[in-house]
Amino acid sequence: MQLGLIGLGRMGGNMADRIRAAGHEVVGFDHHPDKRDVSSLAELVEKLAAPRVVWTMVPAGEITESTIDQLGELLSAGDLIIDGGNSKFTDDKPRADRLASKGIGYMDCGVSGGIWGSQNGYALMVGGDAKNVATAMPIFEALKPAGEFGFVHAGPVGAGHYTKMVHNGIEYGMMQAFAEGWELLEASEYVDNVPGAFKSWREGSVVKSWLLDLFDRALDGDPELGKLKGYAEDTGEGRWTVDEAVRLAVPLHVIAASLFTRFESRQPDSPAMKAVAALRQQFGGHAVVS
Repeated sequence: MQLGLIGLGRMGGNMADRIRAAGHEVVGFDHHPDKRDVSSLAELVEKLAAPRVVWTMVPAGEITESTIDQLGELLSAGDLIIDGGNSKFTDDKPRADRLASKGIGYMDCGVSGGIWGSQNGYALMVGGDAKNVATAMPIFEALKPAGEFGFVHAGPVGAGHYTKMVHNGIEYGMMQAFAEGWELLEASEYVDNVPGAFKSWREGSVVKSWLLDLFDRALDGDPELGKLKGYAEDTGEGRWTVDEAVRLAVPLHVIAASLFTRFESRQPDSPAMKAVAALRQQFGGHAVVS
């Protein structure tokens, strides 16, 4: 099967390698000349035989919108666009409706697997109609891990990105739990081998997971994480997950707390804690640090 793939960065480039290794043809476009097979979106479309399938793996937001709008002008009725970036789920149906007026199909696909997906396979969460899913299924089979897991047709357009959003919210909470456990072990006078404790959990433990494996790997390279600053960015999905929890009145204690902790990491001197210190001084005469 042929696939046009736009965006050949850390994720897209590895995905192209895995798809090609499964015997499919990938025509790739990227803004970096040394990574791409074609020099423009028009040339990419020209090199694909109809009906075409084009997958975008570019940053969410204006770049994705612009890319899909350009493709909408270049593709023909019967072609299919898949957005595999971290777009917000509310963007999907308007795109699908615009493209449907031209007879072009649209699917959203949440992709998890990071830089390890090329060797381990990717978890794919797809939103769209069953006919379009069937069209792209050879590519999904090439990308997912072998076996029954790693793929879901989650529902209509938007369901794939929604599922990936919740997936990333859960990921926030899991990472925060490992981080807090590590900090407590480091603070304890009882435990002398904190990296060894995490390593011991990699087999036989209910917290065994790929995230645990990756944290153990990080500790192997830097046992006290002294080379890093305590700063963690968020890329949107955590915020959107909490927004949905508010909209649907679903209690999301752990995920919300993990998101707010990331915000806290960006404050070298917390304004809120200044206010707390001032209040403690006022009502109780407690000492403050200036």
